[in-house]
Amino acid sequence: MRQVSALDAQFLNFETATNVANIGGVAVLESDVTREDILVRVKDRLPAIPQLRQRLESVPLGLDRPYWADDEVDLDYHVRELCLPPPGDDRQLGEQVARLHERRLDRDRPLWEMYLIHGLAGGRCAVYTKVHHAAVDGITGAELLGALMDPAPPLVAHEHENAPPLWQMLARSAGHAAANPGYLLKFLVEAAPMLDQLPVVSRLPGAAQVSRLLRRPSVSQVPDLPAPATPLSGPVSAHRRYAFAELPLQDVKRIKNEQGGTVNDVIMALTAGALRRWLLAHDALPELPLVAGVPFSLRECSDVPPGNQVTIMMTALPTHLSDPFERLAAVNRAMRAIKERFGLTPAGWLSDLSQSLPAALNGLADRAAFELVGRTSPPINVVVSNIPGPQFPLHIAGVRLLAHYPVSVVTDVSGGLNITVFSYDGRLDIGITACRKRVPDVWDFPGYLRDALAELA
Repeated sequence: MRQVSALDAQFLNFETATNVANIGGVAVLESDVTREDILVRVKDRLPAIPQLRQRLESVPLGLDRPYWADDEVDLDYHVRELCLPPPGDDRQLGEQVARLHERRLDRDRPLWEMYLIHGLAGGRCAVYTKVHHAAVDGITGAELLGALMDPAPPLVAHEHENAPPLWQMLARSAGHAAANPGYLLKFLVEAAPMLDQLPVVSRLPGAAQVSRLLRRPSVSQVPDLPAPATPLSGPVSAHRRYAFAELPLQDVKRIKNEQGGTVNDVIMALTAGALRRWLLAHDALPELPLVAGVPFSLRECSDVPPGNQVTIMMTALPTHLSDPFERLAAVNRAMRAIKERFGLTPAGWLSDLSQSLPAALNGLADRAAFELVGRTSPPINVVVSNIPGPQFPLHIAGVRLLAHYPVSVVTDVSGGLNITVFSYDGRLDIGITACRKRVPDVWDFPGYLRDALAELA
């Protein structure tokens, strides 16, 4: 009986009609496959992938976080198919994915849906999958993709899990409530010296002063990162736009080898270049750099509980610099600083903070804080994420996977644009998820990204 972790519960708590916590991906296949091909693979993998067969079981009166419980999976509901009208081009695929992605998942069922999309130009087809962020993070989502591939990776069946009986739920709720003050004390002791480095928390009044008072003299001062006002920032609508692009990984690696840094640094610099072009086109380029939210995986930390194993840090994105090589150098410096901060920041700070309040109050606090920050001073302009993938061809039902484009989350707090990169078979597959109101011209970004690469190459 696995309970939803405090971090996973955050993704349930902030979800509204406009802030939708779906993540997923679009797998583009070289030729068509049938729905039966997909169903056979999903059926085979269900025993080994609990995220596909478990639904939420709520605690009465919301006294504690929900539990994950096995359910009868209705594959006729979860696995669907549709067909694009001619000509079946990339923009039509992006529009269809955006419409599917903006819809909330039914919390009375396992939190995923899969769509087989026929009719793509050139005889191709696509498989779009979405999963609630409370069930998976980006790395786990990539692992779910791998489970559908040929041949099937070694899979271990997980034991059947049910939610605990009512009396046990209530007893555990009381125990968790008694432990709340301990988590608050742990957060204050471990994270207080780093309050000015934590997303959202750093914007609270007095956070910087407390950090300076408690931080060791040997720890360097972190520069303030105010997110400038841009068309990207503020409350998002209920509707999405989605575009995708691909860049050759060898070109990115060549730039990395010549200029220094990492592949991720080059990706951040390309994103800065693309955003600079978009902001100039909208006459909205601020004099200050943008602030990017950069997810970091915690999977190498041995004390991280099951569920989402990710935290997010903030870094400057030098859109204010016109020279592409100056932008890359600035990114190198900023990413070295963020890695130093990440190493000093307690990995479990968000989990400790989330567990410091009773579950019912935590949900109310999450929603209130999310709405307040999103409408007054969003701390982030854009989210940029990089997920490593396999560097060899994959197949589904014997058909080669041409590309896998990530689809992610935009919110009032994190900004109306999310750029997520998945490396696969010698290329970078880039998914660009946007709020339709804030970034209606999302298909300009693939060209902007290619232009930014050409500048550096």
